[in-house]
Amino acid sequence: MDILTFEKKHVKEAMEIALASYDDERQYVKELPQVCNIPDLYDLAGNGLGVAAFENEKMIGFLCCCEPFDNAFRATDARGIFSPMGANAAVSQNRLKIYAAMYQAAGEKWVKVGAVSHAICLYAHDGELQQQFFRYGFGLRCLDAIRPMEPIDCKPCAGYDFIELSKDEYHSVYPLHLALYRHYCKSPFFMNRNPGTQEEFTVSSMQDGGRYFVAKQNGNICAFMKISVPGETFVATGNTYRHIRGAYCLPEHRGKGLYQNLLNFTISVLRREGYTRLGVDFESFNPTARGFWLKYFDAYTNSVVRRIDERITQLR
Repeated sequence: MDILTFEKKHVKEAMEIALASYDDERQYVKELPQVCNIPDLYDLAGNGLGVAAFENEKMIGFLCCCEPFDNAFRATDARGIFSPMGANAAVSQNRLKIYAAMYQAAGEKWVKVGAVSHAICLYAHDGELQQQFFRYGFGLRCLDAIRPMEPIDCKPCAGYDFIELSKDEYHSVYPLHLALYRHYCKSPFFMNRNPGTQEEFTVSSMQDGGRYFVAKQNGNICAFMKISVPGETFVATGNTYRHIRGAYCLPEHRGKGLYQNLLNFTISVLRREGYTRLGVDFESFNPTARGFWLKYFDAYTNSVVRRIDERITQLR
């Protein structure tokens, strides 16, 4: 096996392997749309941080990544590298061996540019490949999931009003936004992200076509769901897709079916507008979110992350 730097001349062969891997996942998650290309492979080929595996002059796998970025996951001081969905793939035969060799070569490149947080997006139903990365010190971190824009089966929840806020009302979600960030700080999250000021929150709420659907009791907001146009993967886009970008319910209102009803209200509005797919992404170590979303959505990616010894950069 030969491991080479991934270049633009490799994109055509890589695309074929990547589409085959994506189609394998579609066998498990029927709501995933059919695609004919993987976006951004040409851009990723230009940074010199990816690798391609060859055997007898035929490509058998590739592993690319985005440019390195600071403050990985917005909750660390580490410089990060991320290989997004579709930016890595391998043929079916000897896949674990191919990925092991590719990460060893790519990891060397990533450390040279100071990236000590390595994140790789894998397909959710590729359990054997996830185990290979677990053996290399990675752990599960994030999931992407999808569902048809169809109502879920739940009982009505009395005593609450479900509405979509106008843009002039977005600031009223800020107290729940702060509560969500305090929740992030607790075990088992340990994510100390900066929630920003109310003004910053209001400005960011308008980005990416942000919309807020809320549940109220006696005029007070007790749960919210933020919907945006794009998600985190290349299939989380388009005129018929919308994405859940933020969600929270005050603890005293949980266990009553409130959030199921808020989800149904949101779906009913979006469905009338012609949207057919709804997506969400969340951390695997968020037990509340994981338990809720996986009841109603099908996971199609599992992103794994490794945080290496930062002192290794001192040797290079």
